[in-house]
Amino acid sequence: MVATEMNQPGKKSADGAAVKRAPPKVAKKVKKAVVFFEVEILDGKTREKLCFLDKVEPNATIAEIKNMFTKSYPQWYAARQSLRLDPKGRSLKDEDILQNLPVGTTATLYFRDLGAQISWVKVFLTEYAGPLLIYLLFYFRVPFIYGPKYDFISSQHSVVHLACICHSFHYIKRLLETLFVHRFSHGTMPLRNIFKNCTYYWGFTAWMAYYINHPLYTPPLFGEQQIKVAVIIFLICQLGNFSIHIALRNLRPAGSKTRKIPFPTKNPFTWLFLLVSCPNYTYEVGSWIGFSIMTQCLPVALFSLVGFIQMTIWARGKHRSYLKEFRDYPPLRSPIVPFLL
Repeated sequence: MVATEMNQPGKKSADGAAVKRAPPKVAKKVKKAVVFFEVEILDGKTREKLCFLDKVEPNATIAEIKNMFTKSYPQWYAARQSLRLDPKGRSLKDEDILQNLPVGTTATLYFRDLGAQISWVKVFLTEYAGPLLIYLLFYFRVPFIYGPKYDFISSQHSVVHLACICHSFHYIKRLLETLFVHRFSHGTMPLRNIFKNCTYYWGFTAWMAYYINHPLYTPPLFGEQQIKVAVIIFLICQLGNFSIHIALRNLRPAGSKTRKIPFPTKNPFTWLFLLVSCPNYTYEVGSWIGFSIMTQCLPVALFSLVGFIQMTIWARGKHRSYLKEFRDYPPLRSPIVPFLL
């Protein structure tokens, strides 16, 4: 009994001294061993071993692996790298995590050089600043375009001045949207593509501006009535295009690559989302149709047609991507033209 009482808290020993209770033993936390990965990077074409990364964290992203690879090959900065699980497979996303990929603790990745890259912001600024300046050169009839007697002489037709205002407004809007509205899922594109894109935009602009501002230009067949209808179409589509860009911007928080299904908002111009996956392209084509009617110019009509074909290709690609990514994607939507395309 005595021994039992002495071991109980608050009890005293036979000589009256208080018995101290032994502090409880704290169980030590057992640290889990981290299994590091080894990453082998091979040339996607020659299968030559380029780099071997040891002790890579299992939660490392592809973006982090690209940065590690860059330390060995500074000429291949992260933006121009494509890392794949198969030499002919798709590029892995920067946000992909190593341990979630179908690889063992020794992973083999294949590298492809995407070539020199340029940011999308610079691409758009270059593409859109060119048409703005080129059109104005023809509008002001600078020397060596139409002949000395027409240098710096403005056109006598009001529709020519209106066309210049609309064209300039369109590209100033695009420049401002590039700087303050658009959020890009991809930071860069191959530098070589900018020459192709600028040839398209700049070349068509010079062609249409030459005829619209030509001294022998003839105004639209149905006069002021045709011009007014065309301006209304142009302005409505410009407002619609801007509204869609704002709606798409609000879907993606700054600095993220989050993708969500776009839905109509309180803005009536966004209600086209009920029937179309890419209404920004729909409104863009509508703007150029309005500009074609306004100027009654064949090069503008051809530019609108080529643009419609290209934007249809882009819209179909985005539409397929939406269907693949979101199971509950609205089934009534078409890529660009309601119920047709």
